[in-house]
Amino acid sequence: MPRTRTHVAHHKRVKRIMKAAKGYYGARSKLLCTARDTVMRAGVYAFRDRRRRKGDFRRLWITRITAACRMRGTSYSRFMSGLNHAMIDLNRKMLSEIAIADPVAFDNLVAIAIEHAKTPAKAA
Repeated sequence: MPRTRTHVAHHKRVKRIMKAAKGYYGARSKLLCTARDTVMRAGVYAFRDRRRRKGDFRRLWITRITAACRMRGTSYSRFMSGLNHAMIDLNRKMLSEIAIADPVAFDNLVAIAIEHAKTPAKAA
């Protein structure tokens, strides 16, 4: 059986790694070993952060809703509790968009939430 060589396959692997490492700083884009390590690590970060992004956005929406609620004299938890008791099913993304784009509608939502909240709001 004739001896086979891996020149073509090896070249293809190297090209794939070096293409992925294009734009990296210094040896990370020039040397195969360093580039391979960097590309692998970048892939790990990308995999992890695709899942983390969901939590990051949820935190952002909650922060926006909290700020909008505080401007209207209530807390985030009281607002969300009131919405749940009023059976208003809006997710946090939409509530955050409403708070930014349509303050009048958000005022109405806050009024409904305060009305349906089980604990009375504190007098300011």
